[in-house]
Amino acid sequence: MNHDANEAPPSNAHTQWQGDLWLGPDYCLIAGTAGTTHTHAHYAHQVLIALEGDVQALIDGQLHCGQVLVIESGQEHAIANVKPSAITLFAEPLAFDLQALRDCCASAGADLNRLAEGMQNLPRRALDPRLAKALERIRAVGDDALPAERLAYAASLSVSQLERLFTGTLGISVRRLVLWQRLRQATKLALLGSNLTAAAMAAGFADSAHLSRSMRRQFGVRADQTLRHLRLRVLD
Repeated sequence: MNHDANEAPPSNAHTQWQGDLWLGPDYCLIAGTAGTTHTHAHYAHQVLIALEGDVQALIDGQLHCGQVLVIESGQEHAIANVKPSAITLFAEPLAFDLQALRDCCASAGADLNRLAEGMQNLPRRALDPRLAKALERIRAVGDDALPAERLAYAASLSVSQLERLFTGTLGISVRRLVLWQRLRQATKLALLGSNLTAAAMAAGFADSAHLSRSMRRQFGVRADQTLRHLRLRVLD
């Protein structure tokens, strides 16, 4: 069901994300209450699955309502109403085809364990070997600066060749993909017990304010208010 809409829900209507975050190497699942958000767009595909009733989200300026909502990588959206519990899936487009995600979610339904098992077994997209090497290095991001030169060296490419390969093949810049990984790393560290400043700096952000700005742009929420209500489980 679609409705015309021009803006995200007012900030005083926002609720917080709460529940369990299952973090895989190229996807994550949040089971619980999916908080309302400001309008934002991020690298991952996103699927919202209501455990009862419907979920609502503004997607490209229109209000969508249903048991399952699929948001493609890069689409502007805001989660509008999630009174019932829901499962939220974030999955990297580098690894997963959107239609394969739809099929996996349809097969698993609202069963979190079946969905996690399905995602683990879902075939990953075949990548150019040079991209695969760069991606492996990006996913190993820790407390180093990870300059483009180091990624290019890992992929046996020049920096300009690496940039062209990413943008031409994937439609995403190297910088944007590195930012996504840094957000994953900071979230993981914070949920393992680090304070936001330590988690931010360990993941390559300048400070907690830098992390918070990035989290708000990517997910439409505040890091300090969101991470405190989630429990982490790391998936192989």
